[in-house]
Amino acid sequence: MKTWKKKIPIGIENFEEIRKEDFYYIDKTGLIAELLRNWDAVNLFTRPRRFGKSLSMSMLEHFFSMDGDKSIFDGLEISKEAALCEKHMGRYPVVSVSLKGIDAYSYETAYQMAVQIITEAVAKFYFLLDSEKLNDYDKAEYKELLDKNMNEGTLASSLKLLSGMLEKHYNKKVILLIDEYDVPLAKAHANGYYNQMISLICSLLGQALKTNSSLKFAVLTGCLRISKESIFTGLNNLKVRSITDVRFSEYFGFTDTEVKALLEYYGYPDSYETAKKWYDGYQFGNVQVYCPWDVLNYCDSLLGDREAQPENYWINTSGNDAVKRFIEEAANAGTKREIEHLVAGGVIAKEIRQELTYPEIYQPADNIFSLLFTTGYLTQRGKAEGRLMKLAIPNLEVRDIFVTQIMEYFQENVRADGETLNRFCDALQNQDAENAEKMFTAYLRKTISIRDTAARKEMKENFYHGVLIGILGVKDRWGVTSNREAGEGYADILVEPDSGDMGIIIEVKYAHDGNLDAACEEALKQTEHTRYEDVLEDDGVENILKYGIACYKKQCRVRLAEK
Repeated sequence: MKTWKKKIPIGIENFEEIRKEDFYYIDKTGLIAELLRNWDAVNLFTRPRRFGKSLSMSMLEHFFSMDGDKSIFDGLEISKEAALCEKHMGRYPVVSVSLKGIDAYSYETAYQMAVQIITEAVAKFYFLLDSEKLNDYDKAEYKELLDKNMNEGTLASSLKLLSGMLEKHYNKKVILLIDEYDVPLAKAHANGYYNQMISLICSLLGQALKTNSSLKFAVLTGCLRISKESIFTGLNNLKVRSITDVRFSEYFGFTDTEVKALLEYYGYPDSYETAKKWYDGYQFGNVQVYCPWDVLNYCDSLLGDREAQPENYWINTSGNDAVKRFIEEAANAGTKREIEHLVAGGVIAKEIRQELTYPEIYQPADNIFSLLFTTGYLTQRGKAEGRLMKLAIPNLEVRDIFVTQIMEYFQENVRADGETLNRFCDALQNQDAENAEKMFTAYLRKTISIRDTAARKEMKENFYHGVLIGILGVKDRWGVTSNREAGEGYADILVEPDSGDMGIIIEVKYAHDGNLDAACEEALKQTEHTRYEDVLEDDGVENILKYGIACYKKQCRVRLAEK
């Protein structure tokens, strides 16, 4: 008989839905107890995207709010804290807003989105209009907070005003939850209205958090810790819990034990090592954690296909602009070496600033390391020495993002070297293996190479394969086919120059031991064994050239087969 398993909660950020609709839940309710024992008036948790921030905020809302079914916490870690639950569970009015939906190309549209978010939050407390504790003036102000045409002054004071009304009604101070507070700033910076948005958010948060006598405490989440000077000016009661802090470190992301239990539950314990290599490796405080989004997606793919291979699930959840910008700095020889060292699994030491403003994130240039660190593209290794941290790429998934961006950057810029690369293509066509080798070697020395000693041989071959495809693409009128079925196998690259009377077969090998000559011989033997030329001969091509190209780091060997 088939045993029914709990559903996998991919993209489910509502805590009550997860608990009531039979989704698998990794218990993070210990966050509640630790927050209550160590809370400050304003608590900011900064973590990369897709590490469970929004679900944690939903959990806090359902725990503290006077509304809702508290049985959803039965059997969870927090339920063992009887005294805390008795004192705090369901005891507070809670205002919860998420700013991550404010994504617009203009300030005017972004402002309307902010108004929509606030009016929806206010409308949850419509009963205030009937409250005997509120006077007519209070109720008139409440109606203004429901106005979709509210002015900036009203919007800026909205959360503070709502808190005051709720305190009057309940005679209890309010808990304020603000999720993804920095998203509107990121979008504004990208679209040219940063100064207007920073002014709005600064006013909104300043009044809600700094001068709000009705506030019990507040919790904010975001990716970046925006400097106090730009947004939290004068807020002396702010406690930042960043990815370097030991406290709270295990409550965002999945621990090794949790991932093992998840895979055991669904019957895929043999996939643990794969999941670890691809999705583990982030260091929060002193804890190694996995990205929850990736683990859940990988587990879901295993349910559909037991032999499913790991994928890069994180890459499509953002534009990866920070990595793109980092790769673009590769014109600097020092940066190029650092990228290559990181992609090869190495560690670099950099001074990290966790407090930035968005205009500062790329200026000076070294600030990009702080951005890559806080957004999860790089992680800490070992202990920091002041601001100096040892940084590494966390895992194979993030490494794949770097490699993908390297290849995209290469493809975008390959035509800048059009003259050199045309000469390389001409050398192949003219049977000049010696000059083709010189030019390809010179080009590899200028590009970012993939030298990860931990990568599989075929992954390295794929990189050099991609570089060759990009180079051959400078010949607009040449037919270039990659991994085309031919003869008894698949040709790495088949090229048909525009002359129409010639075909070029290229087999690429990675010389894992550094022996380029032996790898070239292996490549040439493969072209003979699989009879790749059959495809070209079927098209009436008689002049067929066969090349073996071997690569090792930034070296290459090009050999032409004898006819």
